[in-house]
This record gives sequence, C-alpha cells and structure tokens, in this order.
Amino acid sequence: MTGTRAARRLAELARIGAQPGGGVTRPGLEAREQQACELVASWMAEDGLEVTWDTAGNLFGRRRGADPARREVWSGSHVDTVPNGGRFDGALGVVLALEAAARLAGEHLPATLAVCVFRDEEGFRFGHGCFGSRAVCGRLSEEDLAMADAAGVTVRDALAELGRAGLPGPSGPLPATFVETHVEQGPVLERAGVPLAAVTAIAGMAGCTVRFLGESGHAGTLPMVGRRDAFLAAATFALALRDEALRLGDAVATVGDVRIAGAARNIVPGRVAVTVDVRAPTAESVTLLAEAVPRLARAADVDVEIDGVAFALPVPMAHGVRDALQDAAVAEGVAMLELGSGAGHDAGILAAAGVEAGMLFVRSGNGGVSHRPEELTTDDDVELAAGVLTRALRSLCGGDSLA
Repeated sequence: MTGTRAARRLAELARIGAQPGGGVTRPGLEAREQQACELVASWMAEDGLEVTWDTAGNLFGRRRGADPARREVWSGSHVDTVPNGGRFDGALGVVLALEAAARLAGEHLPATLAVCVFRDEEGFRFGHGCFGSRAVCGRLSEEDLAMADAAGVTVRDALAELGRAGLPGPSGPLPATFVETHVEQGPVLERAGVPLAAVTAIAGMAGCTVRFLGESGHAGTLPMVGRRDAFLAAATFALALRDEALRLGDAVATVGDVRIAGAARNIVPGRVAVTVDVRAPTAESVTLLAEAVPRLARAADVDVEIDGVAFALPVPMAHGVRDALQDAAVAEGVAMLELGSGAGHDAGILAAAGVEAGMLFVRSGNGGVSHRPEELTTDDDVELAAGVLTRALRSLCGGDSLA
C-alpha cells in the first residue's frame, strides 16, 4: 500500500544521520543531507519522474504536464534537520509530494508537477536558513557564501565539497503554485482531535543578539549592593520580554542562547550575550515586540549593545491554495482546521517572491514536540494527508477535480 511505502521511506531517510536515542542529524549542505537527497533522487527516478539538480543543490523531480506553456506547480520541503532532530520535520513534505506525484501518474494534468527538495532550510549550521528556496528566488548574495560554521567552513566551501561553484541563483522561472506539507510542530491539532490544517500565514519574526556589559568581580568579596552583574541584567531582560509577549497575547518571545564570557563559579559575570527570537502572526504584534527589545534591554543598570537585527513581516498563504486544500479535505471526508505557522518555512520564501504558496499541516503527536527525537506523526495521519494533498495538487495542476 502507498501508506506503507510512505512510512518505509520516512524510516529509510531517518537512518541517514541517525543518532543514539532515535534522533536524526543532517546538517545543511553537508554529506548526510546530500546522501538523503540522493536517496530521494533514486525514488524520483523509480517513480518515473524527470530528475534535475540546480546550482544550489536543490533537487527536482518533474512529471511533465500536457501544456508546456502553463507554469509549473511545485510541492515538497527539505531533508536537512537540526541536531538530534525528529524524522518528520521536512522529510514528511518530501515523501508526501512523491506519494502525490505517484498517485497522479497517468492522469491528464495540464501543468507540470514538480517534487522539490530545498537545501539547508533549518539554517543552524551557518546561521541563516532557507538557503535553497532563497536561491531559486534570487535572494542569495556573496555575503551569504562567506558565512561560516563553527569549524570555519564557509557556505562557499560547503558548496565546493558538493561539486558546485559560484553564486547559486534561479535556474528557471518560479512556479505558479507551491504547496508544502509539514508536521504542525505544535499541540493544537492533537488537542483538537483533528488531523490536518490549512495554514493561513507564516508568522512574522525578528531576532538579534543583545550583549550586556557589566563589571566582573570576585563572587565572594564583591558586595551585592552596587554589583553590575551582566547575567542578572540578562535574566531580568528575559523575564520582561516574556511579560511583554504575554501582554500582546498572540506573540512569543525566546531567549535561546546565553553565553557568559569568562564564566566561572566564583566570578560575577561581566559580559553576557543572549540571542532573542520574537514572533507573532500579525505585523502589528511582531513590530511592537521587536521595538520593545531595546527598551527592555536598556532598562538594566549595565551597558547594552544590540546587533544582528533581522526582521520579517508575516507572510499570508494564498487563498487559492487554501481553498484547494479545504475542498480536497471535504472530498476526502477529512476534518481540517485553519492555523497560523509560528515557524518559518520555504513556503514563506516563495510566497514573498510572488508565488501562490500554501501549506498543509499534519498533526504532531507526543504533545506536538518537534526538533526532538520524540517527534511523531502517525501512519494514519500520513495517509490522510497523502489523500488530501493528491486531490489538491490535481486541482491546482488543472486536472479533473472530481477524480
């Protein structure tokens, strides 16, 4: 059965970069991600798709449509992971796009359907994600190629190891439509008892590094009164930022990385750097929360530096794709909600470039955990998603919506 094949393919992908305890590590633009892409390429060929690679290492498998003048429809995701991540994040969208393409074999589809695998979506290795989708949209620069990982390997070096040189860019026109299937990465669908959701928008997000510059001293001899403890300043800031997000109601804020310079048990911290990640589904909320960061940081009794500021407004998903997914769910007899995405995705990059993009969320089990080995989506939910995605892609490619 096709559902069994999807589960088998997910399990086979999970063996590449497998970690003790069930996690998966496949850094972007690295040998394990390349191995996973080559495995997917073999499945594409096995399923009769036309296999190509672009200058960024993105992988495409095309089923040619009857009308070559019609713009393509793409579906897929990524196969790189965070360190010790789950087996479904990214990979599910690739495997289900393959399933849909296989089920549509032999049907009359005016538009070409392409299954795509974008490189280095997670971005943990070099510090900037969605590399592959940014490449197809012409959004890479020489500065992107100069970014380096913790070992000093640059993006340019990594591409050279994969046999690619120069600045990756578009290898052809963008599609008319892109549909990305992805695990929810949250608990909403599980709590609601609903297997699927059409995504309304990808949250706006902002991020930066805040450095608190106090004065170090001996932990035993420096009186509490008058201390300029950089860590306490950072902790006070983190709590204030949490309260600001709670006040807005629809926002989230995370201090995810805290580094104390010259850290030791018996030294009052003098320099602390923290990363800040704020997200919200509306432009107003993400802007308000981002603007609060410097105000809250500078309320501390230490000097403050803020750099690395990145900002992105929310990206709405196309109503046409959302309607196609909703209609497909009704036809398949599958319950579906509408949800916003708090995480960034390749779909957001293509949508910002003018592509009619949409996302199908599939229920995450185990309380909605993601980026962890316990990440879980059941075979039954995978099968339901395959049916809905197939029907939606048939419609978007101009096929018979009643098939």
